Amino acid sequence: MALTKEEKQQIIKEFGVNANDTGSASVQIAILTKEIDNLIEHLKEHTHDHHSRRGLLMKVGQRRNMLNYLAKKDVTKYREIVKKLGLRK
Repeated sequence: MALTKEEKQQIIKEFGVNANDTGSASVQIAILTKEIDNLIEHLKEHTHDHHSRRGLLMKVGQRRNMLNYLAKKDVTKYREIVKKLGLRK
């Protein structure tokens, strides 16, 4: 269920400023989104896995907080990330 190194590097390359940019809000949001998508697929098959469901809810909360932070700090970057990831239709 965890992201592989290659998947994480691809996300960092796509959303980060440079190859070592792992801490910016946009990269963290993109990584959380990928992890959330993986957990949703897992829970479709394993409907009674409540521990993973709790982890999913925690990741959704983290992503929501990061998106709120980004919306306050840089609205244009926020809109770009939301559009690129297909969030908040």
